[in-house]
Amino acid sequence: MSHEIRQPDLRELFSELVRESDRARLSDFLNDQNISDVAELIEDDEDNAVHVICALEIQRAAGTFKILELSTQKHIIQELPPQKTAELLNELPSDDRTAFLEELPNEVVRELIRLLNPEERKITLAQLGYPEESVGRLMTNDYLAVEEDWTVSEVLEHIRHYGKDIENLDVIYIVNRQGQLVDDLRLREFLLAPPDRMVQEMVDGRYVALHVHDDQESANQIFKKENRLALPVIDDRKVMLGIVTIDDVLWVANEEFSEDMQKMGGTEALDEPYLEIPIFKLFKKRVVWLIVLLLGEMLTATALGYYEAEIQRAVILTLFIPLIISSGGNSGSQASTLIIQAMAVGEIKMRDWWNVMRREIISGLLLGSVLGIIGFARVVIWSQFFPDTYGPHYLFVGAAVGFSLVGVVLQGTLTGSMLPIILKRMGADPAVSSAPFVATIVDVTGLIIYFSFAFLFLEGLML
Repeated sequence: MSHEIRQPDLRELFSELVRESDRARLSDFLNDQNISDVAELIEDDEDNAVHVICALEIQRAAGTFKILELSTQKHIIQELPPQKTAELLNELPSDDRTAFLEELPNEVVRELIRLLNPEERKITLAQLGYPEESVGRLMTNDYLAVEEDWTVSEVLEHIRHYGKDIENLDVIYIVNRQGQLVDDLRLREFLLAPPDRMVQEMVDGRYVALHVHDDQESANQIFKKENRLALPVIDDRKVMLGIVTIDDVLWVANEEFSEDMQKMGGTEALDEPYLEIPIFKLFKKRVVWLIVLLLGEMLTATALGYYEAEIQRAVILTLFIPLIISSGGNSGSQASTLIIQAMAVGEIKMRDWWNVMRREIISGLLLGSVLGIIGFARVVIWSQFFPDTYGPHYLFVGAAVGFSLVGVVLQGTLTGSMLPIILKRMGADPAVSSAPFVATIVDVTGLIIYFSFAFLFLEGLML
């Protein structure tokens, strides 16, 4: 009978080496692990963070640091000795360093920038000088550029000499003597070309570049369209300033998605992890929208007050108010969510507004008709078993409910689909047209539609 021998896991081995205080063995052990496993060690217990970072080779320490949560990164910087902090910040890729620094208070940023060497300090200050949501904040100088009047042999020698410290060698960028981007060519094109061939003979000028002031969200769309791992960044004079890599764009996309989800839930976007944001700050993020929605719902109460006399004459109408306004709110929330998501991934442009409206009119009529038939059938069938519930005019009550559902669902789909496009046109964030916000608008219009149909079918009978 065989017995499986349990192997100690990573945490046990790490804990044992820490207890033994054998720094050499600890360093060798950590440097042999995957960076993701080392990061998990730190995230599991932040008390280990400084021990781990100090034990790692500086390149691996930087690689581990940049994938940690922001709160853990802040803890590490607070606890590391100044010399180690300087090593770590200087080793970080410029885009990751900028992303970290922009999350810190200004006085802390000033202190940390002083720890950078002159070259890295110049790069970081330049990047922090670009607008917060621009491509300039994402770019890195971790790329290779060659001049167009070089030979293939000279390019390959340049790659051998400088390429070992470059993370992305798939593409080599071609510039002229003024530093302007001329083209980008894949490394394989140089490997397959004759050594004496001139680079300018290989240039075709078909490249895609980002402008340094482009919005990060638009950069995400370009990456998806072009299917590239990295794209060059240029200024107004087409001078190449750096590159943006796909990992940074994916990070931005994730941040944008989280922000949109929070706004669509009827709250301001959180700029810190939920469990770390102070309670009072969380309160301020949520209370503004709740007040706005409350004021909106007060309009619903005003509408009900306007129809108070009619409600008193036909109390039966109040039974269907929750049904009517919830159906409109649900249809509006569906449409709003679909349109916001489609706009976020670039499926819908501003010029598509008429196509969207046409589709939503058809969808609203179809959806409303289905719900209207169900509502009408419910009143009629119920009246067969309980004739006193809706009285002798139950067919007219059912018609009022049925046609109201068609109108309210149509109104909801149009509001939910058009509001994000209108906000985008006005320069606002479409995600602000959240499901609760749309539902509040539709509640008021839904009551007006409902009582209008009630007047149409029941005037002279119950009203």
